[in-house]
Amino acid sequence: MATRPPLSRFVRAGQTVYISGQLARGANGEIVPGGFAAQARQALDNLRAALEAAGCGLDDVAKATVWLTDAADFAEFNSIYREYFAEPHPARSVVVSGLVAPGAMVEIEAVAWLGE
Repeated sequence: MATRPPLSRFVRAGQTVYISGQLARGANGEIVPGGFAAQARQALDNLRAALEAAGCGLDDVAKATVWLTDAADFAEFNSIYREYFAEPHPARSVVVSGLVAPGAMVEIEAVAWLGE
């Protein structure tokens, strides 16, 4: 088994929460099978779990950054993203890039704000 990378799942800085990039890893630590949609949902589920562990939720996200390995998945990602984030949607950037984890097609990080 590989050693864990040197990062925190999240860091709280005052009323701001920074969530590290969430991949589509299932409970066994492996990238979930089932293609892009399954990975997008798992990554978003992992993001939600990290937010909850930090004491906040999807509604607190101010900014999300998304990495896709294939621009052809952009429209499908938008559709799935809407299942998780209601309007007004967080500010967001989407980048097409290779990911370090073998088999990963999507990674999502977020910045949440807990308010005054």
